[in-house]
Amino acid sequence: MRRLPIAFAIALFLVSCTEEKEHIAPAIHDRDSVSMMTTYGVNTLISDSGVMKYRIVTERWDVNVIKNPSRWEFMKGIFLEQFDNKFHVEGYIQADTAWYYDVKRLWHLRGRVRIRNVNGLIFTSEELFWDGIKHELYSNVFSKVITPERTMQGTYFRSDERMTHYLITNSKGSFLPEDMTGEDKQEPTDTTSQPALPTRQPAVRHAASPKPTDTP
Repeated sequence: MRRLPIAFAIALFLVSCTEEKEHIAPAIHDRDSVSMMTTYGVNTLISDSGVMKYRIVTERWDVNVIKNPSRWEFMKGIFLEQFDNKFHVEGYIQADTAWYYDVKRLWHLRGRVRIRNVNGLIFTSEELFWDGIKHELYSNVFSKVITPERTMQGTYFRSDERMTHYLITNSKGSFLPEDMTGEDKQEPTDTTSQPALPTRQPAVRHAASPKPTDTP
């Protein structure tokens, strides 16, 4: 009678050992984080519709087609030079980090973004998007635009690719008189959130009507 509890305990121990499962985490597949191509010390020309449009200079260029959406990554910074149809330099863009989503034709630039065009305009911000389908640039963070005539800054920026027509809202800075009166301006043009000052109409004097006289 004394051996039964001991045997029963041994049986329970054996059952518990056979049912014990080893907890192992699933394997990590890092294929989605591996670039298909990694190139160092890049200085190359890029064509658009058969026309040489850009020069890319970067320390490292990663191409990843497995990530969704597929992208080019420039984690060591980028310098991008833009040309016109005659291969003349129209301007340049540089940033600390950049991603190019090739299917969407969308650039996303971060960290000390700087643009300069042939008209002497300088744009600076911490973030900028460049939509190659809509052919426009935009930023939703603090941005600054400096031209030979004026300096403006605001928290929203939108422009065409050539930076000749642009919009800045929530802005502040120095303005020319015609910025406030609505007169025609030469290119490049800009629009701000500042309302135009109302113009006072000149006073018009009316002749006094003759004083009525008593009739006999």
